[in-house]
Amino acid sequence: MSDHREPEAGRGPGTPESAGGWGWRRPELVMALVVLGLGVFVIAGTADVTAAGSALGLGPRFFPVLVGSALLLIGAFYVLDVVRGGHGDPEESEDVDSGARPDWKTVALLSVIFLAFAGLVDLLGWIIAGALLFFGLAVTLGAEHRLRAGAIAIVLSTLSYLAFVKGLGVTLPAGLLSGVI
Repeated sequence: MSDHREPEAGRGPGTPESAGGWGWRRPELVMALVVLGLGVFVIAGTADVTAAGSALGLGPRFFPVLVGSALLLIGAFYVLDVVRGGHGDPEESEDVDSGARPDWKTVALLSVIFLAFAGLVDLLGWIIAGALLFFGLAVTLGAEHRLRAGAIAIVLSTLSYLAFVKGLGVTLPAGLLSGVI
C-alpha cells in the first residue's frame, strides 16, 4: 500500500512555500539587482565626461545616459516584480532543451573574442578590431557564410566608427588606419 498523498493547495513543486520562501527567487532577485547596479554604474561613469556636443546637439554622454537610464528603469521594475512574487516561466519552445548542459566551449570562445577586442582596439583601431570582433562572434555563433559574415562585419565596424566619430564627435582609436580615414 502506497502512502501517496496529494499536495495541499498552494504547496506544489513550483510554489514559493515548497521552495523555502525566498529560495526560489534568489537568482532572479540577484539578476534584477545586477541590472539595477549596471544602470547606476553607467550613469556614474558618465558623470565626469565633458566634451562638446556634435552638430546634432548630442554629446558623448547622450547614449550612455540613455542606456543607463533604461537599465535603472528596467532594473527597478524587475526588482519590484520579483519582490511581489513574479518569476520567469521555464522555456517551452519546441526547439529548446531546458535540460541541456551549457556549452562552455562557446562561452569560453566568446569571452576570448571580447577580451582580444579589448586588448587590440588601441593597436589595430576600432574599424579593424571591430570587424574582427563582429566576424569572430558571428562565426562562433554559427554563421554559415563566412565571406558574407566578414563583409557585414567590415560594414558594421566602419558605420559604427563613422557614426560615433563624425556623427557624435566621440574619439575612437583609428589604429592602423590613422590618416586614411
